[in-house]
Amino acid sequence: MPRFKVLITDHVWPTTELEATVLREEANAEVVVAPDGSEETLISLAGDVDAIMTCFAQVTPNVLKAASNCVAVGRFGVGVDNIAVDTATELGMAVTYVPDYCVDEVSDHVMALLLTWNRRVALFDNSVKGEGWGSVPLTMRMMRLRGKTIGIIGFGRIGQAVAQKALAFGMRVLASDPLFNPQTAALRGARYVDTDTLLRESDFVSLHAPLNPHTQNMIGERELGLMKSESFLVNCARGGLIDEDALHSALTGGGIAGAGLDVMADNHPPNDHPLLSLDNIIVTPHVAFFSQESTLELEQRAAREVACVLTGRMPDNLVNPAVLEHESPRHSLTIGT
Repeated sequence: MPRFKVLITDHVWPTTELEATVLREEANAEVVVAPDGSEETLISLAGDVDAIMTCFAQVTPNVLKAASNCVAVGRFGVGVDNIAVDTATELGMAVTYVPDYCVDEVSDHVMALLLTWNRRVALFDNSVKGEGWGSVPLTMRMMRLRGKTIGIIGFGRIGQAVAQKALAFGMRVLASDPLFNPQTAALRGARYVDTDTLLRESDFVSLHAPLNPHTQNMIGERELGLMKSESFLVNCARGGLIDEDALHSALTGGGIAGAGLDVMADNHPPNDHPLLSLDNIIVTPHVAFFSQESTLELEQRAAREVACVLTGRMPDNLVNPAVLEHESPRHSLTIGT
């Protein structure tokens, strides 16, 4: 007889067998997978579960309040902006995540978008297949990357990995992050500058900030107006970092040359979204995290984090350490466990 029940709200990989195995073996827990990630569905399933694991579904305050037995909320991923962390903390629930599982994949994807744009790979591929060899005149702007500047906003694990790869191409790296200082940036081969300076001087800008009230729409009309007209903006972090109306205006009005997006404000934008009709934008459907290796790692580590909380062991990555001081915690974690 299983001791615990874990609700998985959603997933983008074929099965949840790996998570189920980890949870069964390490916490004697069974898994229930939601048929959809709507708030109504999650509320209906949350009443008797001991933990919730989520990928992209919104774990709202209402879902958490309905989960009267829940001791842990685990994120399949790096950010936790789809989890009502403050509510979880108030209710005494531990929140976990996996902050470092896809550093190589996301930084690779940033460089892929940058190179695809700069070398016009998609344009040439489409022209050869549709119109024949040599059908596109070489009149477009293509930069020699060596000596060009990439600005990285958010200089954590992924931002630093992007810097390392850009340096290998001979690029100059600027970094902006309130949590880092010039000395830390210099150790990674970057020059620390304020965000406005970064936007003015960069030929390519890559976003790696978390999404929170301070970073929502951090790239808007003013910021886009600071960028070079030939610059290219990459976002493989969170869609809400960019004001999409302002981006559309900049892309159609010549404010910047192009953009590469793996994320958008709407996790499932409609096919007629104005940005998707533009030729100077490259869009991928939130897949920068993906490789077979990264997904397997994510499933195992996310499940293990939740199993730790269920069995009273301190997880490796606790999002809300304040919950350890809760007067009436639902978890049994203590410092040193």
